[in-house]
Amino acid sequence: MKRRTFMGMALGGLFLSAAMSASATTDYTPGLIKKELAAGKTLLVDYAADWCSTCAKQERVLTTLRDENPAYDKNISFIRVDWDTYDLDEVTTSRNIPRRSTLILLRGDEELGRIVAGTSKAQIKELLDKGL
Repeated sequence: MKRRTFMGMALGGLFLSAAMSASATTDYTPGLIKKELAAGKTLLVDYAADWCSTCAKQERVLTTLRDENPAYDKNISFIRVDWDTYDLDEVTTSRNIPRRSTLILLRGDEELGRIVAGTSKAQIKELLDKGL
């Protein structure tokens, strides 16, 4: 196999893998969290901003963990709330979200856990494990 062909296939696989992981996260729209919780789902809600470096680190850790353990995607729905759009909205204020880079795990009427600005793989894994 030619090196160019191999490199192209390898890079294509990387981009496809990243796209598949990213597509498993749903962007928040009003009412989505209530609807998903009412359907009995466990949610990881990620309050993030595109320009936030801490949010980007959390996203990389989440992607790695989800790639390492498919059970997370089978048991948890991932929703991203855009901080710049919803920072003063009810979806943020009703749960006392202090800042972007906040991750919360929800099931029913219960908050199972929360991380504010944490980027440790172990800490984020511990939060996701509560959803299994």
